[in-house]
Amino acid sequence: MDEIVKKAMAKWPNVPHCFGWLGLDARGNWFLRDDRAQALGSFSGGVPGAKGSRLTHDKLIDFIHRNYIADAAGRWFFQNGPQRVYVELEATPHVWRVASDFTVKSHTGCAAVAEQCLLDEQGRVYLVCRIEGEDLLGLVHTQDVWSAAQAVEQGQWFPMDVISSDLPLRFNFVASPAQTRQSG
Repeated sequence: MDEIVKKAMAKWPNVPHCFGWLGLDARGNWFLRDDRAQALGSFSGGVPGAKGSRLTHDKLIDFIHRNYIADAAGRWFFQNGPQRVYVELEATPHVWRVASDFTVKSHTGCAAVAEQCLLDEQGRVYLVCRIEGEDLLGLVHTQDVWSAAQAVEQGQWFPMDVISSDLPLRFNFVASPAQTRQSG
């Protein structure tokens, strides 16, 4: 977490949390969801315009990546100074990029080590990866499914069947913190 963020949290400890305004899609893109977008429905509901506006400012995206973490309840958020901005997830908290040599990075740019490969009922590929001693679930980016298939074919990864609706509970993440608002 950025030092400036830690200082802001200490200076203003009681800033209310923000829900529904930031989303992460299944390709690792960030979306800002204004009132209009939120009024159209849920982030992952497939309604045109409900995702909001895709963020493209590189420095802002880098700032979000450096300050993207989860609380004890499995709600992922971006610590924006003293305020937690909870993230609506289209799929999972991380989106993995898989290189041709099977090295893995999160959409945030963090290097990861694949520990487990999962395949859901729709054919989507997930990896459980270790980052800084923590096992995290993420969806493999659609452009990298070929590399994941090569890893399976070469005996590097062994996919296990899962049901996508079981993943949030199994891996302790909340897809829509806005639907389960809690204080603190």
